[in-house]
Amino acid sequence: MTNAHRHHKTDHELPIGEHFKNAFRRHPGGVAVITADCGSGPVGLTATSVTSLSADPPRLIFTVTDASSSAPTLIESDTAVVHLLDADDLALAQLCATSGIDRFADTTLWDRLPSGEPYFPSAADILLIRSIEKIRTAGSTIVVADVIEARRRPDHVQTTDKSRLVYQDRTWHSVGEHSSITANIHSKGLASKS
Repeated sequence: MTNAHRHHKTDHELPIGEHFKNAFRRHPGGVAVITADCGSGPVGLTATSVTSLSADPPRLIFTVTDASSSAPTLIESDTAVVHLLDADDLALAQLCATSGIDRFADTTLWDRLPSGEPYFPSAADILLIRSIEKIRTAGSTIVVADVIEARRRPDHVQTTDKSRLVYQDRTWHSVGEHSSITANIHSKGLASKS
């Protein structure tokens, strides 16, 4: 085997688009499910693009790619539901990440809010949102929305060891007290002495 055949391109040798994709593939993102219904039936998708924009007013943003079958409904709807997921919600994340299936076929998994939006009551945190702006860019739509109602899963216990679901490098992970660098340093007695 010659050196030419063994050579693998490093990130700095890749075209910027490839480097960009690789960088974000390695960058972990919190996992959410977003649902909506503008009158043609409920849709849902799994997203890692949900980000808090402000606390006062409570506002968030997320992106929807045109390639998603849920995009037309999510873009057309004035309201939607964002579900922030714990590691316990992995099955829900996988359900809404699976293409070509009816994500709402099992009617025992979902319900409707009093205002009509479809939602999954088993999710850790449930945010009803109202869009205030939609920005088209590069085959996607950025949705800016105000949170108009927030609720927790009724049996959800707020503890410090509850793990959130994240997605990194095409794999599901959990982030919680067990993965805290600071907690691990302190538990091993490695904290710096000030």
